[in-house]
Amino acid sequence: MVVFDNISKRYGVHKALDQVSFTVKKGQILGLLGQNGAGKTTAMNIMTGCLAPTQGRVLMGGYDVLLQPGPAKRMLGYLPETAPLYDEMTVEAYLRFACRLKKVETKQMKKHIGQVAEKTGLQDVLGRKIGNLSKGYRQRVGMAQALCGTPDVIILDEPTVGLDPRQASEMRQLILSLRGEHTVIFSSHILSEVQSVCDRVLILHHGKVLCDNDLDALKHRENVLRAVIAGGEQTILPALRSLQKVSRAEVIRGGEPGVTQVRLMVSEEGAERELFTLLSALQAPLLRLQPEENSLEDIFLQTTKEQK
Repeated sequence: MVVFDNISKRYGVHKALDQVSFTVKKGQILGLLGQNGAGKTTAMNIMTGCLAPTQGRVLMGGYDVLLQPGPAKRMLGYLPETAPLYDEMTVEAYLRFACRLKKVETKQMKKHIGQVAEKTGLQDVLGRKIGNLSKGYRQRVGMAQALCGTPDVIILDEPTVGLDPRQASEMRQLILSLRGEHTVIFSSHILSEVQSVCDRVLILHHGKVLCDNDLDALKHRENVLRAVIAGGEQTILPALRSLQKVSRAEVIRGGEPGVTQVRLMVSEEGAERELFTLLSALQAPLLRLQPEENSLEDIFLQTTKEQK
């Protein structure tokens, strides 16, 4: 559905994007992650045709965004970080304007606006001026204009920024409701948000792709064990780090006196047996051992740390 093909973007000697390639399948939700300056917004601006790449091309449903902008952009809905709203217009008038831009047939427009308003929770404010709406409702109006014309691809740049917890939760539920019917690409600094919504994650760092994988595969790429061991950290931690099947061991602070809590990253089967043998030799009883999923925050921090 979306092909980002060998894209580079240079500003003088600075490379905002450096030979970035990825493909997003129909109905998939892709989360774009990266620190400030990683290239996320540049990538989105190129995807939407707002910015031309220095090298490469973007295909939207087989149409080149720059060479065939008409059919490519009819497939696209876009909500930038600051929603493109006109405060003097009513919500309904603004959505009619968006529908005309998206070439929605006049006889279908009223029904279509009603459907979009219902999906985004705007039925009760259609007659109100946008300038009088709260931040949460303004963001819903921005989402509604992105949905006008029933585009195949929805691109969202920080869609929950500035929203309170309830509004952010409602926006996440709306994004989830688009799965399958639309291809969704969105960026966010809130890693838990990406983890709860996305099927797949792409991590950008200094304009390059560091990681591109399904979220489930990422979370299970390395087994994580949480262990509670009777004994002091000074003896136990160096011994754990010497184990062949443990790639990383870190202390979890805040435990009870005389007990060490650790998180162990193990990349091979049989690590539990190796751990039991070691602790028996140290006469350090294992009080509790349980598996733990990698959080997206762990994955992101580890991936960018390795790159540095």
